[in-house]
Amino acid sequence: MSSNSFDARSGLTVDGQDYEIYRLDKVPGSARLPYSLKVLLENLLRNEDGRLVTADQVRAVGDWDPAAGANAEIQYTPARVLMQDFTGVPCVVDLVAMRDAMSDLGGDPKKINPLIPGELVIDHSVIADVFNVPHAFAINSEYEFKRNQERYQLLRWAQQSFNDFLVVPPDTGICHQVNLEYLSRVVFTREHDGVRQAYPDTLVGTDSHTPMVNGLGVLGWGVGGIEAEAAMLGQPMSMLVPQVVGFKLTGELPEGTTATDLVLTVAELLRKTHVVGKFVEFFGPGVANVPLANRATLGNMSPEYGSTCAIFPIDQETLDYLHLTGRSDHQIKLVEAYAKEQGMWHDPNHTPDYSQVVELDLSTVETSIAGPKRPQDRIPLASAKRAVRGLLAGESQEVAVMAGLDEAGDESFPASDPVSITGRNEKDEPPRTFEDDGGEELEWPSDPAALVLDGQDLTLDHGDVVIAAITSCTNTSNPSVMVGAGLVAKKAVELGLSSRPWVKTTLAPGSRVVTDYLDRAGLTPYLEKLGFELVGYGCTTCIGNSGPLIPAVSEAVNGKDLSVAAVLSGNRNFEGRIHPEVKMNFLASPPLVIAYALAGSMHVDLLNEPLGEGSGGKPVFLKDIWPTAAEIKSAVDASLEAQMFTDGYADVYHGDDNWRGMDVPRGDMFAWSDTSSYVRKPPYFDGMAREPEPVQDITGARVLALLGDSVTTDHISPAGNIKKSSPAGQYLLEQGVAQADFNSYGSRRGNHNVMIRGTFANIRLRNLLVPGVEGGFTKRSADGEVETIFDAANAYRAGGTPLVVIAGADYGSGSSRDWAAKGTMLLGVKAVIAASFERIHRSNLIGMGVLPLQFKDGDTAESLGLTGLETYSVLGLAGADPLPREVTVRVESDGASRDIATTLRIDTPAEEAYYVHGGILQYVLRQLLEA
Repeated sequence: MSSNSFDARSGLTVDGQDYEIYRLDKVPGSARLPYSLKVLLENLLRNEDGRLVTADQVRAVGDWDPAAGANAEIQYTPARVLMQDFTGVPCVVDLVAMRDAMSDLGGDPKKINPLIPGELVIDHSVIADVFNVPHAFAINSEYEFKRNQERYQLLRWAQQSFNDFLVVPPDTGICHQVNLEYLSRVVFTREHDGVRQAYPDTLVGTDSHTPMVNGLGVLGWGVGGIEAEAAMLGQPMSMLVPQVVGFKLTGELPEGTTATDLVLTVAELLRKTHVVGKFVEFFGPGVANVPLANRATLGNMSPEYGSTCAIFPIDQETLDYLHLTGRSDHQIKLVEAYAKEQGMWHDPNHTPDYSQVVELDLSTVETSIAGPKRPQDRIPLASAKRAVRGLLAGESQEVAVMAGLDEAGDESFPASDPVSITGRNEKDEPPRTFEDDGGEELEWPSDPAALVLDGQDLTLDHGDVVIAAITSCTNTSNPSVMVGAGLVAKKAVELGLSSRPWVKTTLAPGSRVVTDYLDRAGLTPYLEKLGFELVGYGCTTCIGNSGPLIPAVSEAVNGKDLSVAAVLSGNRNFEGRIHPEVKMNFLASPPLVIAYALAGSMHVDLLNEPLGEGSGGKPVFLKDIWPTAAEIKSAVDASLEAQMFTDGYADVYHGDDNWRGMDVPRGDMFAWSDTSSYVRKPPYFDGMAREPEPVQDITGARVLALLGDSVTTDHISPAGNIKKSSPAGQYLLEQGVAQADFNSYGSRRGNHNVMIRGTFANIRLRNLLVPGVEGGFTKRSADGEVETIFDAANAYRAGGTPLVVIAGADYGSGSSRDWAAKGTMLLGVKAVIAASFERIHRSNLIGMGVLPLQFKDGDTAESLGLTGLETYSVLGLAGADPLPREVTVRVESDGASRDIATTLRIDTPAEEAYYVHGGILQYVLRQLLEA
């Protein structure tokens, strides 16, 4: 029960149902707070226990200084956790292993169970292998199950064995769209100490685009797996009270523009504003003019402009959407009553205190695309042809070097790990705003390749479109742009147009409701006529699961090294991520995806040149097939109703025959397989005792890697392809896995044998112990052989030698990736000594029992003359209670020794408890064992 220091505990009655609530108006200063901070304030009031959540934390939010660069640290407790399969599988593996450990220690394994709801949606594994044929969806689904059956068996077992853990089976939808349309409550209710409480729905998600649900007024953002596991097991999350940027909206979108055009404009504007690590909150009179689906699109792309979240407050539009998507009448009444009672209902005439205010007049938004490498590089459609030719002609680009937020976003795929860089990083290039000088057409290096498709002699050249994909929750959650695409297809077919034969065309919506309303509107046959057959319900092209190009196209592209393009309705477009053979990737609205499939080339000026010849050889222009806003609204109103959502989600956890037909053993303990290459029992709890061993000094350690500044979590634990020559590749070959079936590190996070071999294995890693060598290599002495980091760690382990890593500033920036800490620990690293740490990675290291030590201000390995070949000891830990703020690192070499003072970056009592127990999972396990 809450300490209730502010006498905030109160009641609310809705439809005769009584709820306990915690009143915000009991905290001085709460009325002026932004909506998002009111959510945090209520969270602290309700969870105040005097130990982890204190009255001082409550006051820190009430007294929030909008201008302060650094605010107080608080302990935040989300209502639930959202996962997708790539990032969710390792979380489940850890929980299952905890059950084994609980049993081994004589406890009840059923005590290991989520204490808050965990909801996992399988969406990252379907690949668009087959397209533009009847039953493409069914064929791709079969391939998906063959590839992923081991992972899916684990998830099925978890669904039936854990309480409060739900799995949405594959081929159902994308996690963020399912979250928006079905899972989110907006106001959460739960029994606590025999009382029914009502409070804001909040979540953390193990996917970068979790903030999509911010459009519904639900506060949520992406976190790493360790944080998600801890949250599921009832542990609060440490966070700093953020700055909040107010985004004032006025006016209305012009005729012909879409939500995609709006979000690309906002992404460009907020990247210029520098909102990394901040909350963004929309307010003002224009908010009422932004439909809920458009709000969700804006929230979805917050990782692309770097904010933690991008949230809309609750208003009538929120209630209308809840009604549309089939939520119960009582739930809708509760949302309205709670928001108004707590001062959380949007008042367009009230401006809360904000750290900064940015304004956008919606009437200034124009039809746009973004690319070819970054989502914030917006190009007005009127200038697209000129821009692409400029690119091909070799004009200077600010996107040539990626760093900071861009690099973090690029590295996060295919796993979609949340970005977690700090706001200090100034390396991000500003958005490139293309300005058309209106000059002569540029010469560009044409080099056509001949190819034959369906008996036609054709040519393919630089700038031609080879992928057109309607994909991603960013846009497929929006009925207006999806119906708009269908109407474009209908008009195009009626005028006799066809997609170009070299374009791979795919449709992969984020929920089944989309295909239901497209069917009902009579638009599906027209989409299929243009090649936009359903290929699956999942992320597909947006995360690089685009499947192979048309074989003849692939041959032409590679034969002449053509710079070809993909056009997709996604959210990220870094080079090589959509498809390794496609260098230019442009984000566009679904209707524009159709248009570019018809044109087949980025060289076509869509506003002034014909898309192609229709019936009778008549040229057809984009304006001939572009629907009006009234046409779209009429079609949406006629084809979309609440019952479709109710019916579509009625059996959301049921799954198809493949899912239901899997052989899943019952019981409280999972039956691990010694032959699985995807799921293995991790060794985190091997040899664990009921009581933690006393903390000891680290003595006689050697340096495994000596690293520079800005080493990202992708350098430490890559998520992409596994090289055949790497330790992980060799392991898989030994397990009988063919190279073609390696998949990615992201997909194999449930097997520690793969992941430990992938730790520090990034081909771009620069270990200063082996100057001039890139990749996961090191050496153990000045004249020693260069060997893989994995082999060196094994040799040190065999000799009983502990290890340390030495690094520069911003160690662990990039995406929030738990395996960067897990792999470090499993290699035998006991401490990381760095100039500074990215906050979440520092927390994750502690969560895995690795000591984070920080050089004193101004000190670096270089300034201290450290070579990495010395022997290191960390002194002052043994017998200390509490742990000291400063510890001594003794450096010994050639018979001489010296002491270096470092700061122990264990910053809170909770973090100290985690470290003392050997990690957060061990801490929680022991707490539950004694409960």
